[in-house]
Amino acid sequence: MFRNLFTGTSLGLLVLLHGGLRAQEDSSRIRVNVVLVQLSVAVTDGKGNYIGGLKPSDFVVTEDKIPEKLAGFEEGVTTLTRAADDTGVPMSATAPPPISAPGDPALPSATGGPQPAGASVFILFDSSNYMYRGFVFAQDAIADFIRSLEGVSKVAFYSYSRNLSKITPLTADRSAVIRGVRSTVAGDDEALYNSLLLTLKDAAPLHGRKAIVVFSNGPDNASMVPPEDVAELAQSTGTIIYMISTREALNDEASTTVFERISKATGGKAYFSKSWKDEKMAFESIREDLAHLYSLSYYPAPNPNQGWRTITVKLADKSMQKYKIRTREGYRLQQTSQVAPIAPPGREWPGVPTPQ
Repeated sequence: MFRNLFTGTSLGLLVLLHGGLRAQEDSSRIRVNVVLVQLSVAVTDGKGNYIGGLKPSDFVVTEDKIPEKLAGFEEGVTTLTRAADDTGVPMSATAPPPISAPGDPALPSATGGPQPAGASVFILFDSSNYMYRGFVFAQDAIADFIRSLEGVSKVAFYSYSRNLSKITPLTADRSAVIRGVRSTVAGDDEALYNSLLLTLKDAAPLHGRKAIVVFSNGPDNASMVPPEDVAELAQSTGTIIYMISTREALNDEASTTVFERISKATGGKAYFSKSWKDEKMAFESIREDLAHLYSLSYYPAPNPNQGWRTITVKLADKSMQKYKIRTREGYRLQQTSQVAPIAPPGREWPGVPTPQ
């Protein structure tokens, strides 16, 4: 298992947001050439209550301290209840209409063009031999989570042990996803980071809010890619990662540290459950988080930095600066001149097993 905790060398991979994922054999980093930067942003008060009803003008976004102008804005659900203000009175607010850059088909148009892409959620279920005990309880928790999702347009269900199985591709049919959950069986060793990397490949070209919810019952003992590759690719594609870890993984200190770092770096959360009741509560927390995320996007202003770019999101009004903001930390840029040809159909990334 990888224990370098984000300090080792990276596998050579490349992602292009508007062109899909591309393989690069001899690179030392996962890099990305960004045309549109998409952010999923959670805003909460000191008690963890979500703050709704914010407008595009309430957000200040900088990239390497360079101010950015929003090209797209969407609130997670149509109507939210803002947390109580200082008087203790709850404030109801209706989400403002999305804004977009002229001519961009990926964003909703103010004059009635395409609608918002909505949220896409990939569920990645540990079906390794760590899951022999309590397998049915885990399936029940995931099925309940799928039924409860709000503000999510499509869901996919993948399982993994040594290899990734794409059981139910991204779909709006929740019944089909739940049938996929029920069809899983416990299997071999656990290659979490390989499987998570391949799932990120599927999420990369999607627009709007996108997230991967990982249910893991044990430490990774079979991957060929390090966890820092996973974190960097997730950041570069704007994909949030939520980790639900159970008792077996809790026994491995390296795994808990990695799970926390991956989720934090992408704007997600890590949950460590000691019982099936805790797991249900973790799924409920993720559902609430997904329902209350703001989706912000922008075209980066001129910036000479060709490497890692740091993103900062703040609230403009001083009275709102007491609120907490959670989003991804940044992304790595790839120069266009270095972009490799698109990999032939059916070709997977170097060193990663082909999914079933």
